[in-house]
Amino acid sequence: MQYGAHSTDSLMYITNRPDIVFERGEGSWLTDHAGRRYLDFIQGWAVNCLGHCPPEIAEALATQARTLINPSPAFYNAPMVELAGLLTSHSCFDRVFFANSGAEANEGAIKLARKWGRLNRQGAHEIITFGHSFHGRTLATMSASGKAGWDTLYAPQVAGFPKAEYNNLASVEALIGPQTVAIMLEPVQGEGGVIPADVAFLQGLRALTRERGILLIVDEVQTGMGRTGKLFAHEHAGIEPDIMTLGKGIGGGVPLAALLAREAICCFEPGDQGGTYNGNPLMTAVGVAVLQRLLAPGFLDEVLALGDYLRAGLLALSEKHALQGERGSGLLRALILDDERAPDIVARALSMAPTGLLLNAPRPNLLRFMPALNVTRAEIDQMLAQLDGLLAR
Repeated sequence: MQYGAHSTDSLMYITNRPDIVFERGEGSWLTDHAGRRYLDFIQGWAVNCLGHCPPEIAEALATQARTLINPSPAFYNAPMVELAGLLTSHSCFDRVFFANSGAEANEGAIKLARKWGRLNRQGAHEIITFGHSFHGRTLATMSASGKAGWDTLYAPQVAGFPKAEYNNLASVEALIGPQTVAIMLEPVQGEGGVIPADVAFLQGLRALTRERGILLIVDEVQTGMGRTGKLFAHEHAGIEPDIMTLGKGIGGGVPLAALLAREAICCFEPGDQGGTYNGNPLMTAVGVAVLQRLLAPGFLDEVLALGDYLRAGLLALSEKHALQGERGSGLLRALILDDERAPDIVARALSMAPTGLLLNAPRPNLLRFMPALNVTRAEIDQMLAQLDGLLAR
């Protein structure tokens, strides 16, 4: 595709992209190079928790860019310190390491768990993960993931990630052995089909890991930062994990992630972990702005209410079109179809008139919804009306 004086052919081919170049975004709306508008219920895969170009982020970036951008991670900076303090004061964790992506945060969690195992469990290094899980695109996080086909894509895999069955505590217990150091899971499997972990399952994992003296790691890259109506999704089960990872929503659209851990688990020594841009003030200033908005009185209560509103609308569509129901948590939800037409619906939604609609299909029979956490009820109604027309066809 030609865009101005340049061709999109200069970009490395990694995915099929439509012939659209987005130029502007505001809230739940995107505008392309031809001036066409789109209602966005993907939001960068749950990244833009406050929508496109929210004033809080624009102001934080502009102010910080005029002050200090990157003094090096070898030194403290004010936004880094402030964001770490906000995160620890509103969670059960004591320490934070900032990263640039969820995959990098998960890679750090794997390293931390293995270092802890070497010091405390005679070199135990295996981390039990789950079928259909998704933890990132580095070699280690791909190996930890249970995504179909990833075991051969860049073989050989990084060893040490036996797979249990999600929501099946017995399958986890059967895999625990002398080399087990941790269990790692998403509180809601997003890429796996928006499958929430049962509260009893999460509570059972916490009890089991404590009984066996191993760690519990929650990957909250997609579910954290208010997505489920709590600041962190594991709070719905009333548990306190040992390690947590954040990404996506913590930056509200900029590259920011975090690895959090309890003090007793923090065993990195100088040189064990780092990164050129980790904790840089430009990104952490945005993280502060995002977290302050999420912590504002009533914000998360409204996310819960909006999640219930979206759920009711999806259930009504499911009943009207004889589909298979819906599932999810907060504003991370899925509509389960009665066939495998989800990719076709996504494609047709993009070209709808007068405004396009951005949807996601993580499975051929499933549509996933990840709107901004401050989406309006009117925008939810518009999406549901457009989706109703797509399902009717």
